[in-house]
Amino acid sequence: MPLDKVTQIGQTKPLHGEIPVYAQYTFGIAGERFFREIKDKGRIMGTKCSKCDLVYVPARIYCEQCFGELTEWLEIPGRGALHSFTISHVDLDGNRLKEPIVVGLVKFDGVYGGVVHRIGGVEPGQVSIGMPVEIVLKPKTRRTGSILDIDCFRPVK
Repeated sequence: MPLDKVTQIGQTKPLHGEIPVYAQYTFGIAGERFFREIKDKGRIMGTKCSKCDLVYVPARIYCEQCFGELTEWLEIPGRGALHSFTISHVDLDGNRLKEPIVVGLVKFDGVYGGVVHRIGGVEPGQVSIGMPVEIVLKPKTRRTGSILDIDCFRPVK
């Protein structure tokens, strides 16, 4: 019976076929403004906790440390440093890429958190931890209000 309680792993059985799942992701209050600022003004914004003195990027509505509401917004400079990275030779479907891509965590001075994004303008073998990088935005007419409005981060020249 499908509704019987399973008490042993051997009682499980696969169900074949498709299960239609529909979901819609919402940015939330802080995420909405975070992405709108990138889209409309080409800038990264963070939120600051006045109690803990932490600045969050991506922006949040509550502090992770004290659970206080975050109402102060600050513009974050578009330059940061590469905190970690990986070089990918396959796409999300497991298909081999013609050229490898670099994806990294960019952290900003004085900020808790960071942005995970593509690192461009540099050969994979030349990427290094701590490398200064700057934001590269898509042209304003091509921005849609998502993280992909950032084309990449590239090494600072």
